[in-house]
Amino acid sequence: MSIAAATSALRARAQRLAARAGLLRAALVLPLTGLLAGCNLVVMSPSGDVAMQQRNLVIASTGLMLLIIVPVIILTLIFAWHYRSSNKAAVYDPDWHHSTQLEVVIWSVPLVIIIALGALTWISTHTLDPYRPLSRIAPGQPVSAETKPLEVQAVALDWKWLFFYPEYGIATVNELAAPVDRPINFKITASSVMNTFYVPALAGMVYAMPGMEMKLHAVINKAGVYEGLSAQYSGSGFSRMTFKFHGLDQGGFEAWVAKVKAEGKDLSREAYLDLEKPSEREPVRYYASAADGLFSRIVNMCALPGKMCMSEMMKIDAAGGAGVHSHENRERLRYDNRHIQQGDEAPGATTPATGRAPRSEPRPGDTPPASGHGGHDHHEQSKPGPNDSLAPAQRSNN
Repeated sequence: MSIAAATSALRARAQRLAARAGLLRAALVLPLTGLLAGCNLVVMSPSGDVAMQQRNLVIASTGLMLLIIVPVIILTLIFAWHYRSSNKAAVYDPDWHHSTQLEVVIWSVPLVIIIALGALTWISTHTLDPYRPLSRIAPGQPVSAETKPLEVQAVALDWKWLFFYPEYGIATVNELAAPVDRPINFKITASSVMNTFYVPALAGMVYAMPGMEMKLHAVINKAGVYEGLSAQYSGSGFSRMTFKFHGLDQGGFEAWVAKVKAEGKDLSREAYLDLEKPSEREPVRYYASAADGLFSRIVNMCALPGKMCMSEMMKIDAAGGAGVHSHENRERLRYDNRHIQQGDEAPGATTPATGRAPRSEPRPGDTPPASGHGGHDHHEQSKPGPNDSLAPAQRSNN
């Protein structure tokens, strides 16, 4: 047998082995696809009208883009097959360089799709604006003038969620409930770091930021228990910063409110400050009553006694400022260092910029940080700098 024949035989054998290996891999992987039957792609199968409209926008946008992607992939395969080297019938024209018909198709079709996609996105962006009150609770069901939305005030803590129901005077931790087909007006803030409020079955995610009040309007259309979470990394307890959202009929919601009032405690200002301390794996808690104006104090960063509210500072600024006399407000505007001062800072809540040594136990072989290079003594590390941890309004004045 010649060398060429032997090489050809070896190549053919290698191709057969590769084909068999491919079939074997496919046979092994195919049964595993059955495991996907247990997946619940809640974003594509939501239970709230706002989330449903957002799902439809994703589908429509993807479909419009596929109008270009699919034909391009198909034509690429067709051209590759038609102009293969073994097809002698394919026309070879090395001097071809332009076709008006092709240019019209190549530019006009994507342009039309981009215009349609832009118009669809622009309309949906304004229609689904989180700050915009709902105009309907479901397709063909407008919100009646007599319907009173349910107001829920949500606070992102480290690492748990606190919900106020001002209409009922109650509050809960890591549990949220709302009646089916009743608009919900969320007011969202955070106590320390930025988080994201997200119930995939209900609506899109909205940021929760300290010193700010964000809004979200939504409605749940199907009874059930849904997952809620923070979608913004915020520290060691982030992965467990979840809660349950209960969609209930009106009778079930009233029974839930009665249960909270019967089993709950009083959420005083002192109780809130204790709850605010960083903690993980917090159980569901009920509060039959909450201190008046507590949510407003959280938003204005003055829940801690002795602190100046942001609204007070903004009022002073609007009046022209307090001049040199504002220096006495400096300590009253320090806020972000409160956990350090109280000794309840979360483990590992250090960064190189703070100059504080890690709070974990030293390992054998570790050397203490050198003095003068961030290795200050513990008391010096805990002292806030002149501009550290000031409320945003005071920072702007400095």
